Amino acid sequence: MTERARAGTDEPGALLDHLERLVMAESPSEDLALVRSCADVVADLVREFLGESPQRVDVEGRPHLLLRSGAERPVLLLAHLDTVWPAGTTAHWPFTVDGDWATGPGVFDMKAGLLQGLQAMRASRARDVDLLITSDEEIGSPTSRGLIEREARRARAVLVLEPSADGAPKTARKGVSMYRLQVHGRASHAGLEPEAGINALVELAAQVAVLEGLADPRAGTTVTPTVARAGSTANTVPAAAEVALDVRAWSAAEQDRVDTALRSLTPTLSGATLDLLGGVNRPPLEVAASASLMGLAARCAEELGFALPAGRAVGGASDGNFTAGLGVPTLDGLGAVGHGAHAPGERVLVPALAERAALVTRLLVVLSAADEQTEVHT
Repeated sequence: MTERARAGTDEPGALLDHLERLVMAESPSEDLALVRSCADVVADLVREFLGESPQRVDVEGRPHLLLRSGAERPVLLLAHLDTVWPAGTTAHWPFTVDGDWATGPGVFDMKAGLLQGLQAMRASRARDVDLLITSDEEIGSPTSRGLIEREARRARAVLVLEPSADGAPKTARKGVSMYRLQVHGRASHAGLEPEAGINALVELAAQVAVLEGLADPRAGTTVTPTVARAGSTANTVPAAAEVALDVRAWSAAEQDRVDTALRSLTPTLSGATLDLLGGVNRPPLEVAASASLMGLAARCAEELGFALPAGRAVGGASDGNFTAGLGVPTLDGLGAVGHGAHAPGERVLVPALAERAALVTRLLVVLSAADEQTEVHT
């Protein structure tokens, strides 16, 4: 790929104009029409910043944007354009700048980070940086996971532009598993012959007690029953019941332990049966995957004249979990500094936009200066 274009300007006002344009392009994950429209806006921004058009990769009707450098072992910048905010949110909560803060739906998670990534690619002029922007991260990346993993397998390192509440990179993220436990019993009249039924709700209650016992607070493993359903009418012994289950763990070993235990559940009521649906959604981003890049980021920040907060371990997951799960060195949380992800009033610290872009720029310069055949070791 030719040298990255020097189009546009790095003036703060210009960056805020771009950010307003991007935030006002609503992109709720489930609204494909709006997601496609926002992808068009992002593609235009890529051209404006870098002078090149990204490839549009459609998977099951959903657009993802990919810009490859042509390098055999590139550095991969990873971002997403979708948000959790429903269509129409900007009508009552538009992009606004008030002093040092900018607010608007998706500004923190993670449209400001996406723009900082474009700014860093342009400023670094690196020849071996690939960019992948997906559109379904907020719903578990069902269509983009294969694309993320394919591009990550080619990469020497992955930098994830997710936000940070206090400027600290994410050096560990819990893995996420998602399940539905279905219980099958037998219906009968609750007044005339309750003994003829097999109460799926009673069986579910017994299983929930077992599920909670699979958690390990010392290891940081949580097993949380969330949404439950049972029965059909108030005077009928329930023939069916189910519960959704959210499992989070710091290590793949813990994920495997819980998964094995769930698949070994047995009914307590004679005649009842169990079905387990789901499994591991995202593997953990373990500290070993981020350690070398975190050290490099701290040195880069020092060179730029500021101290980078120590890396943080968090329970939430991102697409960086996928890349780390492949053994690719991954550093997350390099996007915007601010507060309130997924909450009304989410905001980013405007003075930090340039500093964070400079940090990613410096990381790209240092990583690109290394021999392309040199791996970043975990």
